[in-house]
Amino acid sequence: MSFTGKVAIVTGAASGIGAATSKALAIEGAKVVLVDKDEAKLQEVAKQCAQHGSKPLIITADITIDEDVRTIVKNTIDNFGQLDVLVNNAGTTRHSSILDENLMEHFDLLMNTNLRSMVYLTHLAAPYLIKTKGNIVNLASIVGLRVLLGSLLSYSVSKAGVTHFTRCVALDLAPHGVRVNAVAPGGTKTNIIENAGMSNVEETMEVWRSEHTELKKLSEPEEIADLILFLASDKARSVTGSTYVCDNGALLT
Repeated sequence: MSFTGKVAIVTGAASGIGAATSKALAIEGAKVVLVDKDEAKLQEVAKQCAQHGSKPLIITADITIDEDVRTIVKNTIDNFGQLDVLVNNAGTTRHSSILDENLMEHFDLLMNTNLRSMVYLTHLAAPYLIKTKGNIVNLASIVGLRVLLGSLLSYSVSKAGVTHFTRCVALDLAPHGVRVNAVAPGGTKTNIIENAGMSNVEETMEVWRSEHTELKKLSEPEEIADLILFLASDKARSVTGSTYVCDNGALLT
């Protein structure tokens, strides 16, 4: 799955799935644009990408700020002159129930981070992807496909939006030769829960592994990255508007 000569933007690239995807793209020869708020961690990911001969472009940005989103696309084009792959990976989570006093605070945060920012970045990137006949991979989640935990109301709704947004944009861009797909992971060994400031991280992940997967395991970020690269590659040249699940059997029951 060579990406030699391709330019790829990866949001949320400082850790977890975003970092794994960035490194995998670099190994395959892509020029990677690393986007995240955490500059220190971005520098570490950039060093790892550089070990494979790829000098990535680092953009420290908050994807919930429109000006930062515009900067992502502008700097990418200014530095590389093209865009071939957009990986909309950045996201966050919070526990929230319809009965919570702070529901709307969490709802607005998650919709802005997980969905609105994706819509705006895709809107700005689309003209350049049309020029290269490129493609987009969005990060959804299995909780956007089925209600698994009531305490994840806001997160689940935002990820359901990602899945439907993927289908809508796939139809919109198909006449231009641009493919749009999504990956819906289940429990994955990332620091999204820790980054969200939620407690009992290890306990939460163990409960998910033991009670919500049929294979009794959690995915590694690299496993999700493998699926993202497949969808972004020519091997998936006839795939668009699809959501690929990688959940260790969580949706089987």
